[in-house]
Amino acid sequence: MAENANKLTDRIHYILPYLPGVLTIVIALPVWFAAGPILGILAGVLGMGCTLTCHRILVRVREISDQKACLDAQLIQSQKLAAIGELSSGIAHEINNPLAIIGQEVQWIRHIVDKAAIGSEHHAELDESVTEIGKQVKRCAEITHKLLDFARKRDPLIQGCDVNRLIEDMVRLVERETAQKNIAIVRNYHEGLPELYTDHPLLRQVILNLLNNATYAIDKDGTITVKTLRKGQDALEILITDTGCGITSENIRKVFNPFFTTKPPGKGTGLGLSLCHSIIHKLGGDIRVESEPGKGATFIIRLPMNYAEGENLI
Repeated sequence: MAENANKLTDRIHYILPYLPGVLTIVIALPVWFAAGPILGILAGVLGMGCTLTCHRILVRVREISDQKACLDAQLIQSQKLAAIGELSSGIAHEINNPLAIIGQEVQWIRHIVDKAAIGSEHHAELDESVTEIGKQVKRCAEITHKLLDFARKRDPLIQGCDVNRLIEDMVRLVERETAQKNIAIVRNYHEGLPELYTDHPLLRQVILNLLNNATYAIDKDGTITVKTLRKGQDALEILITDTGCGITSENIRKVFNPFFTTKPPGKGTGLGLSLCHSIIHKLGGDIRVESEPGKGATFIIRLPMNYAEGENLI
C-alpha cells in the first residue's frame, strides 16, 4: 500500500437531499494513505462547494423560467393587440361612413321639424327624439375614433418635457368633475425631476384616461392621489391612486384586454386601459395595477427617462 500513499483515485459521486424538492450532487475525492482510503476534509470541502453551486444554479434556472413565462405572456398579449388593432381599424372605417350620413340626415330632419312643427303639440317630443338620435350618433362616432386610435401605429414624437407640469395640466381638466363629487386630489410630485423624453400627446392621453377612470371609480367623497418619483438613474414612475371600489383579482388580469369593462352598457367601451397599455409599451415603459376590492386601486406607470426605439424597461 506504500506505493499508493497520497495518490488520488477516481471520484465518488452520490446524491443527498439538500432542500425540499432539491437534490444535491456531491463529488468526493478519496485520498489514499498507508492505512487505507479515508474520505476526509477534502471530500467535505468539495461536497459543500458542489452543494452551493447546484443550489445557485437551480435558483437561477427558476428565475430565468419565471422571466420567460412573463415575456411569453407579454408576447401573446402584443400579438392579440396587433390582431385586434387591424380588425378594429377596418370596422371603424366601415362604420364611419354610414354614421356620417346618419348625422347629416339628423340635421336635415331637425331643420324640417323646426319649420313644420313649431307650435305643434308634438314639437317638443319630436325635438327630443331627434336630439337623442344625434347623441347616439355622436357616441358611435366616439367609439370608432377610439378604435382608430387603438389601431394607429404612428411612431412616437419624442421631445423633452416637465412630467410634473404635464400631469398637472391633465389634473386641472378633471377638477371640475371631482369637485362636484367631493373628491380631493392630492399631489405628491417629486421635485427636481430631470426632463422626460417621451411623446407628450400620447402620455397626456394615458394620464387623462387614468384620472377619468379614478374619478368614475369613486362614487363620491373620496381621494385621488397623483405621485411621481425617480427610479434609479434611468427611469421614473407615475402613480395614480383612488379610494374607489377596487378591482377583483380575477379582473386585474383582464383590465388591459381590449373591450373588457366593468362599467354598465353605454358607460364605457373597454378600450381605454387597453389603449393606455399599448401607448406605454410603445414608449418603452410598463404599466401595471395593484388593487383589492373595497380598497381602491393604484395604476403604476414606469417610463425610461430617455426613450430609445426598440428598448424598454420590461
